[in-house]
Amino acid sequence: MTRIRRTVYAGLGSFGCIVFIGLCAILSGAPLLFPSLGPTAFLVFTSPRAPAASPRNTVLGHLAGVVAGLTGLAATGLLSAAPDLTHPSWARIGAAAIALGLTCAAMAALEIPHPPAGATTLIIALGLLHTAPQLAAVLVGVALIALLAVLINRLFGLPYPWWRAPAVRERPSLDRGSPGP
Repeated sequence: MTRIRRTVYAGLGSFGCIVFIGLCAILSGAPLLFPSLGPTAFLVFTSPRAPAASPRNTVLGHLAGVVAGLTGLAATGLLSAAPDLTHPSWARIGAAAIALGLTCAAMAALEIPHPPAGATTLIIALGLLHTAPQLAAVLVGVALIALLAVLINRLFGLPYPWWRAPAVRERPSLDRGSPGP
């Protein structure tokens, strides 16, 4: 695919996903459309073969972000606190730090890297979306973009996985005596 075709494809794929999810948000009245879907759309349409762009990593990465965001709020006593982005308290900073640390650790431990999930966890830890219906809507929005990525990428003949990216075999080390990471 040429650079121009990739550019148009990424722009139109992202545009179409956000319009569709936005329409679903209007019809349902739920916050299905939120900031971290932007970088997710970028990944799935510009790097569809990257493991981070797979539906598995997309869904599980954002799920880790939601759970970690709630954990950060619970650990700091902010589950029912209103957001305040202009005057963050130490508790809010703690919630954000706990949430992001847990999200990154979970994605590393489970081998489900999806960088946009770091934004999802901060959206929650900062209190922007934190009620049960809002969190359910976040997960529905993630499921929608993962499903749309599968449909659109496959419709256009791109090798996009149904769930998990094919395993990449690591090349053997040239220095057999050195320990691995």
